[in-house]
Amino acid sequence: MIKNINYDNITFGIIISGNFNKDGVHFFTENHLSQQLAYMKHPKGKIIEPHVHKPNIRKVKYTQEVLVLRKGKLRVDFYNDCQEYLESHIMHSGDVILLIKGGHGFKVLEPIEMFEIKQGPFMGEQDKVRFKPLKDSEIKVIS
Repeated sequence: MIKNINYDNITFGIIISGNFNKDGVHFFTENHLSQQLAYMKHPKGKIIEPHVHKPNIRKVKYTQEVLVLRKGKLRVDFYNDCQEYLESHIMHSGDVILLIKGGHGFKVLEPIEMFEIKQGPFMGEQDKVRFKPLKDSEIKVIS
């Protein structure tokens, strides 16, 4: 239900199955990450106290993003910071992924609908370095 994609003891991503189901609040991320991801399941009548978030200056070094796959099937290809291919994983309808470190690319295997959530402000092409994807014959999908 939860896949941690690790390379050299560094977490590159976390995939949460659309079937994940746990009562209460469950955080998938460590406190030091600049993007936090949690799942919440509460019964009817549960009160979540009103609150505001205090202003805090945070230093964000890398953009981290969350993708919520509403429909379809998507292959996610992981690369290290040197653009070297690591491995691939398949996402299905309802799955969520947090992309934490390294590079990533995608291949749409079935028509998709998804949300992307990441820190801003968006810097356009100044925010990323693009490189060539691998051929399908070079891909190794991890189950």
